[in-house]
Amino acid sequence: MKNLFALLAIAGLVMFAAPQAAMAQEDAATEMAADMSAESDSAVVDSAAAAPAAVEEPAAPAAEPVETREVLSFHQTVKKYFIEGGATFMAFVLICLILGLALSIERIIYLNMATTNTGKLLEGIEGALGKGTDAAKEVCRNTRGPVASIFYQGLDRSSGSYEEVAKAIEDYGSVEMSKLERGLSWISLFIALAPMLGFMGTVIGMISAFDKIAEANTINASIVAGGIKVALITTVSGLIVAIILQIFYNYILSKIDSIVLDMEEASMDLVDLLYKRNLEGK
Repeated sequence: MKNLFALLAIAGLVMFAAPQAAMAQEDAATEMAADMSAESDSAVVDSAAAAPAAVEEPAAPAAEPVETREVLSFHQTVKKYFIEGGATFMAFVLICLILGLALSIERIIYLNMATTNTGKLLEGIEGALGKGTDAAKEVCRNTRGPVASIFYQGLDRSSGSYEEVAKAIEDYGSVEMSKLERGLSWISLFIALAPMLGFMGTVIGMISAFDKIAEANTINASIVAGGIKVALITTVSGLIVAIILQIFYNYILSKIDSIVLDMEEASMDLVDLLYKRNLEGK
């Protein structure tokens, strides 16, 4: 009986341990399969991650062409703004510039020709007076400029008193001064007229812009910008013309002042020279 119970106990243990071993083997196989599947999945993931690197990257899109603007020359730029500013008022402004420059250039040429070396002229007259008054007058006739003309008038009255000579030189000096200032009033007129015409074009351009706004019954930037652009172009053109002519005008005035100062100083020297000769009885 004891042996039978022992055999039954051993058989029960074997029967109990066999399913456990089988289950353990199955668990080990399952774990191994899971590990293999995980390794395969990671390998797939790694290959999938590495795959995009091997794929050729798409080419970068071509750069858009850079917009190029045509560079206008100075002549073309002036022509463009002249047309945009309106031919009517821009034509009047251009006429002011042309006439003002013509008068200014004429005055500059005249004043340069009127400039005289008064010291050299006085020396020539003093040396010629030793030969007589007619010789001194001939020196004045051969010398251009208002100073020589004034000296000629003074020598023509050299036989008179000191006051008569001084009065003759002063009177003829006023005549020569008026010749030097000839045309300056017209230049000053064009200096004042050019910006006025520009401002008139400005006002008319603004009126045109508001008329277009009223017709469109709306405020549109393009409508307003067109009229304002015309207004500003005419204004700038008038101011540029006035500035150019003002520079010439001031240069001419400074040139006239220099010539007049030389005339006054040289006239005083001539009067003193003639007065001394009269005192010496020559």
